[in-house]
Amino acid sequence: MESKNFVQAFYTWYRNTLRHTKYRWVIILGTIVYLFSPIDIAPDFIPIVGWLDDGLIATLLVTEMSQILLEQLKIRSRRSSTSNIGEPRPEGSESTSTVDVEVL
Repeated sequence: MESKNFVQAFYTWYRNTLRHTKYRWVIILGTIVYLFSPIDIAPDFIPIVGWLDDGLIATLLVTEMSQILLEQLKIRSRRSSTSNIGEPRPEGSESTSTVDVEVL
């Protein structure tokens, strides 16, 4: 049970630190150094277990980096859609909003 708490605590720390822009590149470089370093939690010469820790760390890095990239893309698309308000639309483009007008 205690190892589950340790894993959850490590995951939470890693995720929060990676999302903090001040430490992001330090964590990324540290993760890459860990993956290529001969010093591991479980050495690579031990079959399966030795590769498992590297695989988990690599998966965690790729997952979190993809989440960060997706969030950045969403922010950019929101900015570009709000900056285009009031600009004329090209012919043939469809409007996504409808305005109801009441005639007296």
